[in-house]
Amino acid sequence: MDKEKIGVKTPEYVSLQFQLAGLGSRATAFIIDYAILLISLIIISLSGFYLSVNLVETMDIGDAIFSTIIIFAFVFLVISGYFILFEAFGNGQTIGKRIMRIRVINENGNQITFIGSLLRNLFRIIDMLPGFYLVGLLMIFIHPRHKRVGDLVAGTIVVYERKHQFDGKQRKKLTPIEKEIAKRNIKKERYKLGEWELKSFQQKDWELLRTYSERFLAIPEKERQSFTEQLVHIMFPKAGWDTAHKTTYDLENDLLALYLILKGEWDYEL
Repeated sequence: MDKEKIGVKTPEYVSLQFQLAGLGSRATAFIIDYAILLISLIIISLSGFYLSVNLVETMDIGDAIFSTIIIFAFVFLVISGYFILFEAFGNGQTIGKRIMRIRVINENGNQITFIGSLLRNLFRIIDMLPGFYLVGLLMIFIHPRHKRVGDLVAGTIVVYERKHQFDGKQRKKLTPIEKEIAKRNIKKERYKLGEWELKSFQQKDWELLRTYSERFLAIPEKERQSFTEQLVHIMFPKAGWDTAHKTTYDLENDLLALYLILKGEWDYEL
């Protein structure tokens, strides 16, 4: 279950790929978080007990009741606030989720908002019914996107964090074709490819274009020219691009730009 991957379209029509976090990783993160909460509550309880022993002789019944209410309210805020605040202001991650390298995001790929985190965690009480988090566990297990009730209400999913977000200090080494693309100053943002045209490309088109691009520098010039013409004949009609007044070099650049565009659609790294 932890191997399932989904594609997400952002409001800007950018295609993102994520690996869904399954029951095992989410349960482990949950145990870590509740262990942290339990330790915190034990410390709070011991502190409260110490204060009550020292103050009980000077407190009347009204003060004792008020103090008890304050303690229970504080405990409630610690439990509920932990998940709400960490997810809302911690990039969708509690401490447990950060350790397990998973996080909560909106279904459109955007970062979870405070309201989304609030809704998600307010419904945690339903997921905990009838005990031992049974409803939540069953929902995560049977739902195709591993959503519990809180996720359904808030419109969120839990995914694995991408490797490059953990290895930000390590600059990724460019492949030969990436160096060639940078040398030619090819930017996919300069090319227009509508949603309809994008959907016309299939897995076999991507595989063919990827083979062309990855072997681009190793193919002899004459063979590369022939390969380029064949690919242009296949790819350009689907993209809605024309070949008018374009040199072989221009066509190569167009195909490499298309490679970058489809790479975001069909190829991703976790």
